Amino acid sequence: MKEDINPKAPATPEAICAMAATHQLYLQPDSFEYNETGLDFQVIHAKDTNNQDWILRVPRRADVLPRARNEQKVLTLLKDMQAFSVPDWQLFEPELITYPRLEGTPVANIDMEQKCYIWNLDHENLPETFIASLGKAIAALHATNTAIAQQCGLKISEPKLVRENLKLQMQRIKREIGVAEELWQQWQAWLHDDSYWPAHSCLVHGDLQAAHILTDNTGTVNGLLDWTEAEVSDPAIDFVALLAAFGEQTTKTVLEAYEQAGGKVWPRMLEHIQQRHASYGVNIGLFVLESGTDVYLPMAKEALGISS
Repeated sequence: MKEDINPKAPATPEAICAMAATHQLYLQPDSFEYNETGLDFQVIHAKDTNNQDWILRVPRRADVLPRARNEQKVLTLLKDMQAFSVPDWQLFEPELITYPRLEGTPVANIDMEQKCYIWNLDHENLPETFIASLGKAIAALHATNTAIAQQCGLKISEPKLVRENLKLQMQRIKREIGVAEELWQQWQAWLHDDSYWPAHSCLVHGDLQAAHILTDNTGTVNGLLDWTEAEVSDPAIDFVALLAAFGEQTTKTVLEAYEQAGGKVWPRMLEHIQQRHASYGVNIGLFVLESGTDVYLPMAKEALGISS
């Protein structure tokens, strides 16, 4: 079993301030505001001695560091993106990541006790500017040159490999955790039906949920956070969390905006997104297995249809 918390992570504001100071970042320890919702990183909002706002990320476990290195590559690739802003990392050490806080407000924050979103945007009456700008942002991301992404060292999965990797992940989950037979058969039917699947891959965010989307005061998307899962893969991945949070009709309208902005769609794209959502238990199960923590095992079993 791996450690739940990276033992090298600074334990106090003073320790974090001391580490930041060695890189000429001078923070106010009494300004720290903690966000414990992330599975991989503790997030701290802080101010420096000039009252500039910073985001500090402290890795919770050693196994998250390879994904952090992946994120650094992605942010370098996307630093000049016009459709949205991304974090500009000023410090990347195994114990601490820092960047100036981006403008904008998350669409939602996560309430860990209630396991639900606390909405900052009216999710039942989303402004048209949010729909249009989100579709445009995803289309711009997906249009990123994949050859350059490969040169940057990002993981590249062409369509055939996407399906093969998912097949192996499903088999591992069934073997090591279990899955309800009906759900397993649904996965297999989807996995082997070519009509669901795209003929192309693109750069995806990988975890495009409400807490990772920033908007301005008009509801326009102006920033995207947390790129640890980014890779070249199935474009539908970036619509799954939207379907879960906002429902089918909103997902359709975002897809329309995405297509209008140049995003590539295919006839069964929405159905494919729905099937990806139905396989969410694979993602949670893999997190449990790879992190070595059982905290989310009950959630994984529920998503896999085997909760007691």
